[in-house]
Amino acid sequence: MIDPVAKFPSELDQLPDRDTEETAEWAASLDAVAKAAGPHRAAYLMRRTLQHAEGAGLALPKLLETDYVNTIPSSSEPAIDGDEEMERRITAWNRWNAAAMVTRGSKYGVGGHIATFASAAWLYETGFNHFFRGKEGDGSGDQLYIQGHASPGIYARAFLDGRLTEAHLDKFRQESGGDGLPSYPHPRRLPWLWEFPTVSMGLGPLSAIYQARFNRYLTNRNIKDVSNSHVWAFLGDGEMDEPESTAALALAAREGLDNLTFVINCNLQRLDGPVRANFKIVQELEAQFRGAGWNVVKSLWGGAWDELFQLDTTGALVRRLREVPDAQVQTYQTRDAAYIREDFFGKDPALVEMAKLLSDDKILECFHLSRGGHEPRKVYAAYKAALSHKGAPTVILAQTVKGFTLGEGFASKNANHQMKKLTNDEFKNMRDLLELPISDAQFVDGQVPYGHPGAGSPEVRYLQERRAALGGPAPARRSHAIAPLPAPADKSFAAFDKGSGSQSMATTMAFVRLMKDLIRDKTTGKRWVPIVPDEARTFGMESLFPSLGIYSPKGQTYEPVDRDQLMYYREAKDGQILNEGITEAGSMADFIAASSAYATHGEPMIPFYIFYSMFGWQRTADQMWQLGDQLGRGFLVGATAGRTTLTGEGLQHADGHSPVIAATNPAALSYDPAFAYEVAAIVKDGLRRMYGEAAPGEDRDVFYYLTVYNEPMPQPAKPSGIDEGIVKGLYRFNTAESAGVTVPVNASRIQLLGSGTAIHWTLEAQKLLAEEWGVAADVWSATSWTELRRDALEADAALLRGEERTPFIRKALEGVESPVLAVSDYMRQVPDQIAQWVEQDYSSLGADGFGLSDTREAARRHFGVDAQSIVVAALAQLAKRGEVPVTSVKEARERYGL
Repeated sequence: MIDPVAKFPSELDQLPDRDTEETAEWAASLDAVAKAAGPHRAAYLMRRTLQHAEGAGLALPKLLETDYVNTIPSSSEPAIDGDEEMERRITAWNRWNAAAMVTRGSKYGVGGHIATFASAAWLYETGFNHFFRGKEGDGSGDQLYIQGHASPGIYARAFLDGRLTEAHLDKFRQESGGDGLPSYPHPRRLPWLWEFPTVSMGLGPLSAIYQARFNRYLTNRNIKDVSNSHVWAFLGDGEMDEPESTAALALAAREGLDNLTFVINCNLQRLDGPVRANFKIVQELEAQFRGAGWNVVKSLWGGAWDELFQLDTTGALVRRLREVPDAQVQTYQTRDAAYIREDFFGKDPALVEMAKLLSDDKILECFHLSRGGHEPRKVYAAYKAALSHKGAPTVILAQTVKGFTLGEGFASKNANHQMKKLTNDEFKNMRDLLELPISDAQFVDGQVPYGHPGAGSPEVRYLQERRAALGGPAPARRSHAIAPLPAPADKSFAAFDKGSGSQSMATTMAFVRLMKDLIRDKTTGKRWVPIVPDEARTFGMESLFPSLGIYSPKGQTYEPVDRDQLMYYREAKDGQILNEGITEAGSMADFIAASSAYATHGEPMIPFYIFYSMFGWQRTADQMWQLGDQLGRGFLVGATAGRTTLTGEGLQHADGHSPVIAATNPAALSYDPAFAYEVAAIVKDGLRRMYGEAAPGEDRDVFYYLTVYNEPMPQPAKPSGIDEGIVKGLYRFNTAESAGVTVPVNASRIQLLGSGTAIHWTLEAQKLLAEEWGVAADVWSATSWTELRRDALEADAALLRGEERTPFIRKALEGVESPVLAVSDYMRQVPDQIAQWVEQDYSSLGADGFGLSDTREAARRHFGVDAQSIVVAALAQLAKRGEVPVTSVKEARERYGL
């Protein structure tokens, strides 16, 4: 009897074996097969046994890799529901026009990518003809994340179906005139066509996962039933190296997102060369996705390979395919039959014998032409399998050739990503290969012509009929005619107008309290989408857990440990809160899906995403750009904001620059409110602008970034007549006189501008200046340095057009003759944004440099922004003007120990 225990310890050793003799018999049978028929036969039987066990419902771990062959055998492929020859002709026209558009544009030096769509054409065309649902049918249609470099092919299809003209194609990458086509999918630039910006690689797959999840969220919360929507993400195999591409695979599997399909174009090439030169990217991705819990469908080889696999009685062909690295597969694409016979088949005697049965033409057909991603039957079968699979998302790994049909100069060449045009001779060869009715005479003045069979041609009629049956054109973005949301009751916002009295309150808490009230609104409350990355308790949001519930598609299958407490941890299938765990990228992907639901699903949702300010823009600024590109709306809230407000945490938590990064995003309205009533006023205005009645000329497709601090401070009552200043970025909070400080008659005066938590040090400095130095200081609240700057830039532009316009900052400070000192808990670059438009003498204080761990007081002294430092800076500014003695500056430094 053979010992069934392996030579090395096994996890099975710790489990009881109730029949060791039976175990030994199974092992002996396997050994006998391996000895008699070879290890390949033994491995085949084991694989068959495991597949049978899985089909029988036995709980076994899945194998992470399968052989380098198609998942779906040719014998199991369903018949295509359509006219294959007609679809071939349509695809040929689209291939031609995509290449022609980029080539014609190359004379202007604008570039473009040809090879990606050439490899992926059938992946898109099969979907457009049979699977992708449009927005004119029931529901919301499907969501398509188009690979950025494939955009020429999508434009070519829109040209064929009449949505674009030749004039449009000739404006590819030439947008300044207003009617050009953007280089890649950009909803902000072409909002009727593109839904999702994808060319910042890695963000497409991440967003697609969270879009599919948000679709389930909308359905489970009874906002809208979008269960018929399917999310399709088209990706490159090189793109999968981006960390964001695979960051949320486990989430998609964990939540059973069978409404999601990844289609990965495995042309084995990235921008500079092979994706895995010495390895196999398909096998690597298969293991990664299977390990994460996805259903994997491989479509690697075309029908020409069926004969070869039937001849593989020894398994030598499958073994050889498994061992040949990707770079060598790419080389076979460019070499003759003799080379392939020697290098591929010559490595194994069984393969040498097989090659004798194959003609050179057959070998070249297999290695040059026959790929699963280039054959509509293979692609159709894979898509059908993906849609029929339930309980998990599906990834389709489709092998293609980059630059397919573009000729020997393009196909599989390492440099083809940078190659922007074909010669006329190459186009003519391509024409003959695709069998297109384009004559040599149509190449006028050496320029390649566009091709179109005619608006009434069978090809166009077929294309339009297929799209009509599937719910209209795709891709397409729809801006639904949605009535403005009713404004919440004023009492929610007015609750902060009286101030906090003797109670101290951080603006973080003020924002959370405001949200609690707004979410209770009977009309719009259900549309709020609270998003937080595992920091809800930090921000005082745990009270929302039992009332709103944390979204989970499984509900709550356990009894929470704190069930007997008032604010217990409650998960629910219809939960409203998206608590994402420790993933700012995932939280932002949530926000993007929710922020554009008004277009994707015709349902305006109001997301607010609250996060440690240091971990927002610094980590996910690329996604903030994606949000702006996607025309998203909502509120980003950077909590515990400022360089010095978060005690003890130190450098990695001390945000002194998020407003600088936010200022670079044209779609972001960035605010640093000082008081609770300012938070309320800004949110109220944001709801009006984004979801209510926007003023004429206002862009609704913006999002708000609010910084809020966690330092409990007395919150004052709201002065009258300041709403415009709050929204525009600046108002005078008080004067020395209205503040009740005593100053001499004709005292020197200075204007102190503060934002966020810095306003409180500024108010303290106002008292010190009056009481100890006899200086009158007026205090201004600068709610948005960035909005002040943007307004000033617009005023400058208006002046160049011959229009008279004064920046708001100058209007606000009009008549002020004293100097201005701006103070911020951020680097000086933040308040210095407005310096050139301030006519008075201007200086600033800020927290430049790295943060540090200490008390708030010590940190502020370190950065020179505490009240005493403000006093010294104010005296120095006045001393320069001769309004106070120069000696007072030195005296103040010594008195305060600076």
